Amino acid sequence: MTAADRSASVIRSIPAATVGRYLVQPPVDGRSNLALVGFHGYGENAERHLEHLRRIPGTDAWTLCAVQALHRFYTRQNEVVGSWMTSQDREQAIRDNVRYVAAAVTAIDQEFGPFARVVFAGFSQGVAMAYRAAAALTERCDGLIVLAGDVPPDIKDAAVALPPVLLGRGTRDEWYTDEKLAADVAALRSRAVSLETVTFEGAHEWHSEFVDAAGAFLHRLRSG
Repeated sequence: MTAADRSASVIRSIPAATVGRYLVQPPVDGRSNLALVGFHGYGENAERHLEHLRRIPGTDAWTLCAVQALHRFYTRQNEVVGSWMTSQDREQAIRDNVRYVAAAVTAIDQEFGPFARVVFAGFSQGVAMAYRAAAALTERCDGLIVLAGDVPPDIKDAAVALPPVLLGRGTRDEWYTDEKLAADVAALRSRAVSLETVTFEGAHEWHSEFVDAAGAFLHRLRSG
């Protein structure tokens, strides 16, 4: 074997089990057939996302669940946060994440349900996870609330059914641009997805205007 041969590496993959974590807040009455399952953004965690879900009007009647990404790391402030995936082994990470979310939805349904309505919510990087979960669990997902993140290409290019969507963007959001919003709107409407958009004067954030729109969206879904 030459020195050049020895310098070349060989990539292999092997399955590895890991533990997922999600937070659940039952409704104020203790039992509900409504569930709102959320996915946080990059560098956030389930605790922070649950705070945003609590702000949505009317969610005291819903079982709230914030699912934390599997890939955890520390911030400079020593806070444990997460990321849904990177570009490395992307396709396998997508499959792992979808299986993880499906298992979490089944678990909360068995413990806190059964649920007649299940809605997924995503912020920033968690938007892609929300779309993928809705596409994989079409029989379980009744609505999508997505803020500051775009439709992932594997969903945009696939012939999958999606439930009604509430889509939000801040006018000063430098990551989820107006061009990305326009492309997503065109893609969703071309597939006859029931779509409502909210554009607010704000940045990459859970703005109060979008929070109020999410409450109205949930009320309409709850009413059938």
